[in-house]
Amino acid sequence: MTDDERRDVRAARRQALSVALATGLYGVSFGALSVAAGLDLAQTMALSLLMFSGGSQFAFIGVVGAGGTAGAAVATAGLLGVRNGLYGPQVAPLLAVRGPRRLLAAQLTIDESTAVGTAHPPGPAARAGFWWTGVGVFVLWNLCTLGGAMLGDALGDPRRYGLDAAAAAAFLALVWPRLSGEHARLARVVAGAAVVAALMTTPVLPAGVPVLLAAAVAIGVGMLAPTDARGEA
Repeated sequence: MTDDERRDVRAARRQALSVALATGLYGVSFGALSVAAGLDLAQTMALSLLMFSGGSQFAFIGVVGAGGTAGAAVATAGLLGVRNGLYGPQVAPLLAVRGPRRLLAAQLTIDESTAVGTAHPPGPAARAGFWWTGVGVFVLWNLCTLGGAMLGDALGDPRRYGLDAAAAAAFLALVWPRLSGEHARLARVVAGAAVVAALMTTPVLPAGVPVLLAAAVAIGVGMLAPTDARGEA
């Protein structure tokens, strides 16, 4: 690698570790809320280890905690998890992995790993950002899930610690450069429209649908905008 590539890789690793820490700590909240919703320790850990998609996990226990059926919980979590499938076309060219590593990459393809990986130039930095974020979030999320589930009621309301805000702030820090950088007008328009779509539909649609509608805004703009405008965004 060149000196510039090494510098980019170090920057990607630092960013990955900060995002992994902010996101992973929020697993405490999931563990505590999952037990409060009626799931036992093994079921809670299975969700974090196998499903490994925070939004889908919270949607699942939200339905269960409200007295919904298992089918409704699975359907709601699955609907919200559809967004992870949309990340595949972005991540696959960056990683170019095959065999068992491809399966591992699929498991680690989440909001945070995709955001950090695609925030860096294609090559070593993008790969480092993806893997360090994905593995870091996976390890910390599951450790914190275990801690939250074991402590349970002793934690009280996990949201009072502000962990949900920390995770959101870390993700906003990843997105912000794309909204405030040069030639970012179209990106700001897309972001604003996506926010409006999500806010307007969240009170009336099932969990997961507003997220998909917000993503559809970006997809629609990408299909309709001129090629040079898409490049700037």
